[in-house]
Amino acid sequence: MTVTPKQIDGLLPNPGVGWQTFHRFADEDANLAELPSTSAYFRLYWRELEPAEGEIDFGRIDSLLARARKAGQKLALRVMCAGTDKEYLYVPQWLKDKGCPGTEYRNSKSGPKHWVPDMDSALFQEAHFRLINELGKRYDGNPDFDLLDMGSVGLWGEWHMSGTGVDLPSVETRLALIDCYRNAFPKSPKVMLIGDDPGMHHAVTNGCGWRADCLGDMGGFSKTWNHMEHFYRQALDRTGAKAAWKTAPVAFESCWDMRKWREEGWDIRAIFDYALDLHCSYLNNKSAPIPEGTRPEIERFLRRIGYRLVVRSAEFPAVLTPGQPYLGRMVWENLGVAPPYRDYSVALRFVGQEGQPTVVCATDLSAKGWLPGEEQKVDVPLRLESGPRPTPGKYTLSYALVDPETAAPAVRLAIEGRDGEGWYAVGPVEVAPG
Repeated sequence: MTVTPKQIDGLLPNPGVGWQTFHRFADEDANLAELPSTSAYFRLYWRELEPAEGEIDFGRIDSLLARARKAGQKLALRVMCAGTDKEYLYVPQWLKDKGCPGTEYRNSKSGPKHWVPDMDSALFQEAHFRLINELGKRYDGNPDFDLLDMGSVGLWGEWHMSGTGVDLPSVETRLALIDCYRNAFPKSPKVMLIGDDPGMHHAVTNGCGWRADCLGDMGGFSKTWNHMEHFYRQALDRTGAKAAWKTAPVAFESCWDMRKWREEGWDIRAIFDYALDLHCSYLNNKSAPIPEGTRPEIERFLRRIGYRLVVRSAEFPAVLTPGQPYLGRMVWENLGVAPPYRDYSVALRFVGQEGQPTVVCATDLSAKGWLPGEEQKVDVPLRLESGPRPTPGKYTLSYALVDPETAAPAVRLAIEGRDGEGWYAVGPVEVAPG
């Protein structure tokens, strides 16, 4: 049996890729305008997470995970220790009361005073590293956890203290924080903000991706300098991060939001193509309204962002005999700009035509790391005498990319033929007596 599925052009709500909502969820975000979104991005201050020493408010994150699941999303998270809002203290009061050294700052001459802890101090590191480790123990590998944005350092966790006159912690401390996040969340995809050169280099050479906060800036801060021309690519060159996308995600946040792009007359397609050229998997437009007339460019962008998988052909024997290994042969292609970063594995489903129970057979074939632009000609090995197996009889055979933990279909393919449960049919097969 050979099938050659027809490619489709629809928008696909797939995990680990796409348009992020910001501090809200897809089913309540009117500005999403029915665009698919599988990632809800939140930033939380340390004071919100651990108001009393040693009493981490796991319930706050648990509720966000549950709410994301209800909305058909997963949770992306950053932890922060400094900001410029009206609040004076962004870390827990108990940390300062224990005698942690720190520095007062203002982000403007007339603005309120704030306080940031000395991150080089042993007291800060003991307490904050403990927080990160406890979060990792509880949430790393959680099926509803999407992406860790490694923060902590700088204003809003952005790895800078611009306009405050306050120095960043030492390079040694910054690298130690990155290692703490890496060790606490070994299973979760991780990104590092692009601004800190030593940190970026350390993060990407140890398996992390990167994130940039000002996509679309074509001169909004200065007539002679902007992020797109003068910062991003240069930072990637300096830090050796140009190829990081092959193993870990790239995420962008819009500068201001798309309304500013439109008001300034900037070329929206060129901005999106810039992000695609850097192998973007996520874009966060801050849940801001989408300017009139830009929807076609957004949809074009979402058809290419991250991974987009198609099956060109699938070939399987029409008669299977237990005890004899056989090979299905499939040709896959990734039409996106980045690979999947999680282990979505190929599985086969046998649906009995004569009352037999449905059987799902997992394989060891994973789509993780399938790069764009390369056909994946793969063999699909299966031995019917091991694991769950269909009994002799007639079946309908189908396939899917599944979550290896649940064996449930997890990825929508850009082809026709998906049934209501997420499987793609091949055709009738017969399992012969062994």
